[in-house]
Amino acid sequence: MFPGMSTPPDAGTTPQPQVGTSGRFGLTLLVICGAQLMIVLDATIVNVALPSMRDDLGISEVDLPWVLNAYTLAFGGLLMLGARAGDILGRRRMFVVGVLLFALASLVGGFATTPAFLYVARVVQGVGGAIAAPAALSLVTTTFPEGQQRNRAFGIYAAMSGSGAAIGLILGGILTDLLSWRFVLFVNAPIGLLVTLLAPRVLTEAPRRTGTFDLPGAVGVTAGVTVGVYGLTRTTTHGWSDALTLLCLIGGVALLGLFLLREAMCREPLVPLWLFRNRDRGGANLIILAVAAAMFGVFYFLTLFVQGVLGYSPLQTGFAFLPVSIAIMVAAGVSGQVLGRFGAKPLLVIGPLIAAGALFWLSTLSADSSYPTLLLPATVLFGFGVGISFVPLTAVAVAGVDAADAGLPSGLLNTTQQVGGAIGLAVLATVASTVANNHAADAASAAGSARPSPAAIIEASVAGYADALLVGAGMCLAAMLAGLFMITSAAGRLESAGAAEGASQPVPGHV
Repeated sequence: MFPGMSTPPDAGTTPQPQVGTSGRFGLTLLVICGAQLMIVLDATIVNVALPSMRDDLGISEVDLPWVLNAYTLAFGGLLMLGARAGDILGRRRMFVVGVLLFALASLVGGFATTPAFLYVARVVQGVGGAIAAPAALSLVTTTFPEGQQRNRAFGIYAAMSGSGAAIGLILGGILTDLLSWRFVLFVNAPIGLLVTLLAPRVLTEAPRRTGTFDLPGAVGVTAGVTVGVYGLTRTTTHGWSDALTLLCLIGGVALLGLFLLREAMCREPLVPLWLFRNRDRGGANLIILAVAAAMFGVFYFLTLFVQGVLGYSPLQTGFAFLPVSIAIMVAAGVSGQVLGRFGAKPLLVIGPLIAAGALFWLSTLSADSSYPTLLLPATVLFGFGVGISFVPLTAVAVAGVDAADAGLPSGLLNTTQQVGGAIGLAVLATVASTVANNHAADAASAAGSARPSPAAIIEASVAGYADALLVGAGMCLAAMLAGLFMITSAAGRLESAGAAEGASQPVPGHV
């Protein structure tokens, strides 16, 4: 599921302006898809450059996940608020604001000289993405008339989103190899500038809604998850008994509790709590939370492994992960075809189970493992399991919801994916670092040395990756159990056609 890509909000409820000529059709769609491509590229292009960012800026192994989480937490935490802003302030206007903010933050981030500088730029990128992504999808609905034109527009939009993941992997490798990691951020600037200049000329503003912003709710949920994730990452270096660590963990839970209380009392909440009364919808969000938690970690650790242990270049890394991106898209297309016949439940049991099996296989990783015999088949299998799950998840999330409210559950599902990915990466990185530190200390002690040898450090790091992948397998098993016991057998049947058309294939998290 791509950032902002889900069942379109307000489908069929808003007056639809006509797009007159095929030339205007193409230019309008080019602008919208250009923004989506920019956001989707960021989901894969940065991950390939992580080792280069780490080495150039001196980022510690413990802090490296924040290159991803700084973006993901801002994006996920503010996504629902961004959608609301488009409804109230105008989708075209917020589309332009979001794209411009994303592009400027990317340009500034490319000049980062310290880790903190980069993290701040990534946060601002996330804010821009949270504003632009829901507006982009809504503009497809409000710009193109219902029927063949809109179906064609959604098809091109989904294809752009799907190919964007693969393009990001290759482009990230090329830019990092031939130029610098900085260009994986710089590349967004010209795309964003062109989209910003063209959007006011080719996009029609949709009618606005009246209402208010639940800004305290957005700040509360974002702050709660961020503080909690920071507490988790501190456990690696300071332990669970550290006062600040405990304060962050308790504070994160307290802020999330206040967020739920706020949503229960607010007249126009950011996340209406009625969304959670439906058992299927609750199950869908639990599944995406667990799957995303595992998925973000998988690509993070395997990127470090193929570059740090196998010695792959960034370009080779991009091509190494291309098969799994293709597997996800193919599996998502297959599941969309069979969803109407079998319903969501079998797919939401089989998909996570396959993903769990793949991660159990990957957890046998060692310093001697090779790409052809382990990484390639296991990651393709993982991608197939994940890809099976995404379309039925969208169908279940929007089942039984009026068209006017369809943006709420699908937006919540996207938010849950991003937040789950950030939490999962923090948990898995903590596991990996703890295991690696223990293995390195044991190796040094056995050798009678104050410090472990370089070979022992590599083996310790790989042991940490392997244990983290094993925990990721457990997360996928938890998703399978949620599918088995929470999803009803008929869930998603009636909504399957709309979900397959309006939902995208997934991206491998922000990898």
